[in-house]
Amino acid sequence: MKDKINVLIVDDNQNLIERVKQYFRNHAVINIISEAHDGKEGLDIILKEQSFNLILLDLVMPNKDGMYLLEELKKRNNKLDVIVISGLGEEEVIRKTCSYGIKYFILKPFDMQDLEMRILDFVYNKEQIDHNKLGLQCLLIKALHSLGIPSHIKGYKYLKEGILLLYDDPMLGSHIMKNLYPKIALICNTTSRCVEKSIRHALEIGWDRGDYKLMEEIFGHSISFNKTKPTNSEFMVTLVDKLKIDMLKIK
Repeated sequence: MKDKINVLIVDDNQNLIERVKQYFRNHAVINIISEAHDGKEGLDIILKEQSFNLILLDLVMPNKDGMYLLEELKKRNNKLDVIVISGLGEEEVIRKTCSYGIKYFILKPFDMQDLEMRILDFVYNKEQIDHNKLGLQCLLIKALHSLGIPSHIKGYKYLKEGILLLYDDPMLGSHIMKNLYPKIALICNTTSRCVEKSIRHALEIGWDRGDYKLMEEIFGHSISFNKTKPTNSEFMVTLVDKLKIDMLKIK
């Protein structure tokens, strides 16, 4: 049996802390063993307690923030694994945070199952962190949230997977029904038909509730913005183009 993953969560949002603790309350391996509400309190706990495998860290907190804690851990050459959970997704924030060697950056609001998967991946698999990929994922999550795509629906997950696949291999966009949807379906253990319907549903929701200015910035020149929402293909391909431009800004 795998060893327990003992987690310290550092966040001033008590409701979020309780939600995380409740989700992992009876988890087989992930154990939320302590909490702190600012960077100074988190550091004090870390210096006294040596049994943590992982820190879940917010960036914006009163008194001492998450950056303070990251800087203090760096000064002490402390190699604890850190996953940042934050509502800040600006390019400069991502770049600065990655410089501290964090394991992952999850943008709030997030899906609890995604958090669980990331904790298990980075503690057990110890995969090599690609900070370019990390920055890309943060920018993508921020864009989907700003475009009004709810993170709890299936289409959100399928969009994330599809856009990341297209980013690495643009040729998949030449025939998404034949090339892209089957790959997403394989990753997500579903069908191509379900992928297509769920993404279309996600776009219908987002088109009514997303950031109008961002939509116009991204899609205004590629489709008749005032008349219709983009197709699944148009949405993903156009967003990939924007992400490639944004990634150049943070390198």
